[in-house]
Formats: sequence, C-alpha cells, structure tokens
Amino acid sequence: MHRSFLLMLPLLAACAQGPLPDTARLPRDAVIGAGDPMRTAVISANAVFAQRSPAAGHPADAARAIAQMEFLAVDLPQNMSLTTASATLVPDLNIARREWRSALDIAPDAPAQPVINALYAAGRALDAGNAEAAAAALPQSIFRKGGSATVAQLSALPRLPNTATAVATAQQALQPPPGATRAL
Repeated sequence: MHRSFLLMLPLLAACAQGPLPDTARLPRDAVIGAGDPMRTAVISANAVFAQRSPAAGHPADAARAIAQMEFLAVDLPQNMSLTTASATLVPDLNIARREWRSALDIAPDAPAQPVINALYAAGRALDAGNAEAAAAALPQSIFRKGGSATVAQLSALPRLPNTATAVATAQQALQPPPGATRAL
C-alpha cells in the first residue's frame, strides 16, 4: 500500500499544477535559412507592424505577421533567450493579442497553434493567388466572421498600436546590451 501511494505522488503533483501553458511552433517554411523561429517572428512581424498601414494590400504578409505574433505571445513568456527583455513585454503581448484577435474576430479562447496553422495556410494560398483556398483555410470556428471576411480584413488590416508596441519592444530585446561584444 505504501509503495503504490509513493508511485502515485508524481501523478498527483502533475494534476495539482493546473493546465499546461499554451505552446506553439511556426511551420517549417516560416524559418527557412533563419534557424531561430523567435528571432524570425520578431523581425518579420516588426517589419509589418511598424508600418502606418500594416501590409496594406498584402493580405498574405498580414496573415503571416498575425501568425508570428500568435507564436510570440505563447513562446516569449517561456523563452529564456531574451534576458534583456523589458518587464512589460509579456503583459504588452497579452494586451496586443486581444487587439489583433479582436481586429480579425478570432475566437478569444482559440489555442495559438490552430490559429497559426490556418493563417500560414491562408498566406500560402494568397501567395499562389487563390483567395478561395485562403478563405477555406480560415475556419469559422476560429475566425468567427468566416474565411472570406477574414481575408478581406487581412487586405485592409488597420494600424494595431498595441501590437506595434509589443513587437517593437521584443525587437529591442534582441539587441545586445550596451557595451557587449558580438561573437563572430
């Protein structure tokens, strides 16, 4: 009896910790040649959201940028490589996530990975000139206005100031601290 109780302790401890944090990964074609998905997502998303009209007329770029932000929202809180990140980065990402999800009417409780997968699939279809396939890649269970409406929103993505601020803060954290030398 005593031994079986000891064997159950790790299981009980795992249950007591609560739900595991959301995790996500970018698709392979998101990081070709770059190697580090986090750095790729930060640099690419910042290039889009730093613009006054993010990805205006380029819905594939907007889809990828939102997918990259979804990835960052779940990766950065757990990523130990940004030691110089501002203490406000994670709260800023949470605020920004509500902003971009509201702009595209993404279900607030949707896990990040299906959102990322759908947006990348839509981006690929848009790059191929197939808006119908892009709309089909965006399920209404996640993109509540439906695929066609979401593609239209991606084509005219409004300025998302909280998103721009969060990704700019993340990009600053990628810079080496003052006085640090870079290894070659």
